[in-house]
Amino acid sequence: MNPDPPDDVEIVPEGELPGVPDGFQRLWTPHRMVYLNGEERPRDGSEEQCPFCRAPTLSDEKGLIVHRGDVAFVVMNLFPYNPGHLMVLPYRHVADYTDLTDEEVREVADLTRTAMRVLRQVSAPHGFNLGMNQGAVAGAGIAAHLHQHVVPRWGGDANFLPIIARTKALPQLLDDARGLLAGAWPAPGTPQ
Repeated sequence: MNPDPPDDVEIVPEGELPGVPDGFQRLWTPHRMVYLNGEERPRDGSEEQCPFCRAPTLSDEKGLIVHRGDVAFVVMNLFPYNPGHLMVLPYRHVADYTDLTDEEVREVADLTRTAMRVLRQVSAPHGFNLGMNQGAVAGAGIAAHLHQHVVPRWGGDANFLPIIARTKALPQLLDDARGLLAGAWPAPGTPQ
């Protein structure tokens, strides 16, 4: 329990307003509260509730889609770990990697490789984290629709902020990153 401050202690000095620059940099990320509170999570594992099934029904800009393939697509992560964080997904609502068709496996793999090439061209990362979390217990936020993460990494990109402050500094807006990546994505049939 926090006691009330003594009457002679000023919380905000006279003439100053909260939020006025004071020498500290603050990273305000109120949009992340939706994620932290679970407000945008599907209520169940159905296709009707699945944001990954909904994304392809929207425009590329509104759905944050970078590329649409035949049986899989590439989308920006709405809550990215790093700038340019992409996900490669089958259109089909399927949870388990072993349930993918051979065609889906091939296209997810091909799109993952292309995503790495495009990210290298656009933002020159030093490395990547690639992975799928299979099941909620394994860390999948949306376990009902398989998705392959493609996370670009740079030396020094993980600092004290995520560890101490549970805050991630992202220097680029999602729509700006989506536009750059979609613009750099090779046309079908273009050698890579």
